[in-house]
Parts: sequence; structure tokens; C-alpha cells
Amino acid sequence: MSEFDAATTAIADITGDYTIDPSHSRIGFQARHAMVTKVRGNFDEFSGTAHIDTATPANSKVDLTITAASVKTGSPDRDGHLQSNDFFGAEENPQITFVSTEVERDGSEWTITGDLTIKGTTNPVTVVFEEIGSSQDPFGNTRVGFEGGVTVKRSDWNLNFNAALETGGVLVSEKVKLEFDISAIRNA
Repeated sequence: MSEFDAATTAIADITGDYTIDPSHSRIGFQARHAMVTKVRGNFDEFSGTAHIDTATPANSKVDLTITAASVKTGSPDRDGHLQSNDFFGAEENPQITFVSTEVERDGSEWTITGDLTIKGTTNPVTVVFEEIGSSQDPFGNTRVGFEGGVTVKRSDWNLNFNAALETGGVLVSEKVKLEFDISAIRNA
């Protein structure tokens, strides 16, 4: 049994220019805390655009900008620590950006490689997305949905803060899973 209702397909060809709808999208992450549980968080403020070309996926492009200080984990103290220089350095580095450099498609699976910049450090990242579907919303907008994720090593962006635990291990895992649930509206 499917976890959700089946997605819809309002348009056969999703080629076009789109703007990410932040009120119906989520950009989040998961990390291990104290080596025993997952802490989840997300960013409340972000914007992005996409050009989708189904016939020639290499012509597709994605640009995303995230406000680093908008990180939310359910704990104001933790959020403040993540905004500090131990992690995002949000005051000096207010934006986290992703700019695609390569796009490939295999059926409903899109592989997007790009440059992810956090705290002034840029590294390539490849995110695999599943094309979920398309719809016409009640306001006349054509929407497309994608879900994807990738696991990265936070030290690749010099996010090295940690504390050793007496029982072994560390306070914050080296690996962090990035999660993307995207709803984008086709530009008129």
C-alpha cells in the first residue's frame, strides 16, 4: 500500500521555466546527535528557479539560495549554535547557494550535479531527484513536484565543530543527509 495518494500528471511534457514555491516545499537535513538519535531541521527561507528541458536534460538548470539564519530544528539554542561560526557563520555568510553544472535524466529520475556553497566553501554535490508528478492547482498554476536527497560530509565545507563523548563517538555526526521536497510553479 502506498504511503500517499497517487501523484497526478496534468501535463505530459514539463519543459519550461519554474520558480520554487517555498510555502509548499521543504529543504531540510538530518544528522546524528550523541550517536543515538537523528536531529532533523529545515530552512524556512529560500528561493530558487529551474529551467527544465525534458528533450535535452543537459540544457536544464537549477539555482537555489537559502538564508542560513533561517535554520530551524525545534530548539532555539541549537538553531543559534547552527547560525554561529561553529557551523554556518550566518552573519558573515548569510546565504547558502546551489548552482547546477550538469543535469541528466533517466525516466522519472533526474540527477543534478552542482556547486554547493556553504560558509564560503564550494564543493560539487550530486542529488538524485524523483519526478513526482504535475498538477493544475485551484489558482491556475501548473506545478511540478520532485523529491531528492544526498548524504554529504560536513567537514568538506569546514563545518568541523564537534565534541567527544565519554562513551565514544561524537556529539554531531560527520555525515548529514540533505533532503529536498520541491513544488515548483511554471512561470507564465
